[in-house]
Amino acid sequence: MERRTFLGTLSVGFLAASLAAEAQQMEKVPRIGVLFVGPRNDQLSSYVTAHEEGLQELGWARNRNIIIEERFSGTMERMPDVVAELVNLNVRAIVTGPNTFIDVAKQVTSTVPIVMVYATDPVGRGYVGSLSRPGRNITGLAWDATPEIAGKCIDLLTEVRPAPSRVVGIVDPSFPDIALRKEAESAAKIRGLTLQYVEVRGASDVSKAFATITGQRANAIIVFQGPTLYLLQVQISELARTNNLPTVFLYREGPQAGGLMSYGPNLRDSWRRAATYVDKILKGAKPADLPVEQPTKFELVINLKTARALGLTVPPSLLQRADQVIE
Repeated sequence: MERRTFLGTLSVGFLAASLAAEAQQMEKVPRIGVLFVGPRNDQLSSYVTAHEEGLQELGWARNRNIIIEERFSGTMERMPDVVAELVNLNVRAIVTGPNTFIDVAKQVTSTVPIVMVYATDPVGRGYVGSLSRPGRNITGLAWDATPEIAGKCIDLLTEVRPAPSRVVGIVDPSFPDIALRKEAESAAKIRGLTLQYVEVRGASDVSKAFATITGQRANAIIVFQGPTLYLLQVQISELARTNNLPTVFLYREGPQAGGLMSYGPNLRDSWRRAATYVDKILKGAKPADLPVEQPTKFELVINLKTARALGLTVPPSLLQRADQVIE
């Protein structure tokens, strides 16, 4: 064999051995699954980035000592298959948010740890035995542990539109928001307001909902939680402006989509916070022993452009309290 051929063969052999060793080493790196429903877009990708940033702060670097398997299932119908795929990849945890996603993950696996990003009524839904001691394979963050944010939203509506008499809550029937609704109803009653609800299950329901809202002569709208309503923020905001109705959402993405304002936890912050659960699980903690937490950061966001379109003057005192004012 010629020397050149021999050296070439030897180099290829070393490269193949090196790649095989690297692949074998990566197989030992822990994997986690991050799960969404819907097409990948900038907004959803920003939540993955926030989660990754949270992991980095705790010493985990993607493709170095942790592998993050991102999955966007497209539809709810495909979600069980996507969860099963993650389970087959031997992920050490599945990170996902609201109830409808957690429900599917719970049905597919009772052994892989599931980290909730923003659940509601986790005890009533059977995700955990109690907030302090989950007792099962699920733990994470629960938003309805802070139902007072709904009362705050009612207060905000009265500040920007003095003396509204009728407020309508837009709700997703698959996402009950029981504690939040009770708080909103209590706050409305104290202030002498009538609070009624309209249900939106999909895009085709939004126009019907607004026909009902205008028929009831509502003065303002509070948009509750749920993946369906999240995806319909732009459509809801546009129809609200068309009908001269101020809206308050429970997350900043609402006013960013054209709604008037929002008050509630920060979604990106929740994704970042969920990283602390992943870190503990990867270090040997059992989800059954990790207490469910509630968000500690709440923010007020106001869209002044929408306020002007509605002919509303936002009080300076309210603007001063805002965490962000969208011009």
